[in-house]
Amino acid sequence: MTMTRDDAERAAAAPAEPRLIDHLLELRARLLRAVVGLVLVLLVLLPFANDLYAWLSAPLLAKLPAGGQLIAVEVASPFFAPLKLAFFVALMLAMPWLLYQAWAFVAPGLYQREKRLALPLLVSAVALFYAGCAFAFYLVLPTVFGFLAGITPEDVAMMTDINAYLDFVLVIFLAFGLSFELPVALVVLALLGWVTPAQLADSRGYAIVGMFVIAAIITPPDVVSQLMLAIPMCLLYEVGIIAARMVAPRREP
Repeated sequence: MTMTRDDAERAAAAPAEPRLIDHLLELRARLLRAVVGLVLVLLVLLPFANDLYAWLSAPLLAKLPAGGQLIAVEVASPFFAPLKLAFFVALMLAMPWLLYQAWAFVAPGLYQREKRLALPLLVSAVALFYAGCAFAFYLVLPTVFGFLAGITPEDVAMMTDINAYLDFVLVIFLAFGLSFELPVALVVLALLGWVTPAQLADSRGYAIVGMFVIAAIITPPDVVSQLMLAIPMCLLYEVGIIAARMVAPRREP
């Protein structure tokens, strides 16, 4: 019995179809687990949403003069602002679980060497993001609010809307969290072979200028917050060069 070309194509494609379906089912299961984990953390945090907002507003309230306070301009702000904050905190707390689901889906397709490199990079990225947010909350925000409260004219009452304050703080967290990922980004670029540690070291001057420009763009329009972002980025750039030298593939002369 002679097999036609169509039969041969079907036979070649047959093993691939169940495998693709298996991958899709695995992806759906991982996404479902990630969403369920995030929702569970959010449900636990919802009763404490107002307490979370009180904790977040402490750096500003501590720097306001007597009688200064946060205000709600919109009618629904007292409800939606703590809810948005609870979701952001839940996302931060559930991030290791979310990344684990992504890792569990991708890891079977990686080589052993790729696994040895990817897992430390993933853990380092999460830890550095948390470190950036902590640095922003405990050092940057009190310093910035103290500076802004100090230059406020005497005839002006400094009262901030709770939604505007939350958006401001979340942007600061995101800016510092992502900026602290600089060493991981440099290591990834070195592993891909796009740059070498020597090139990173030679471009240090241009990188410092670029980091100060980035800090001026993504931070509030005051010198204090710009310096408090640019200086750690310069230090992290040096850390990235050292880490890239440790993991970058050595080229034959």
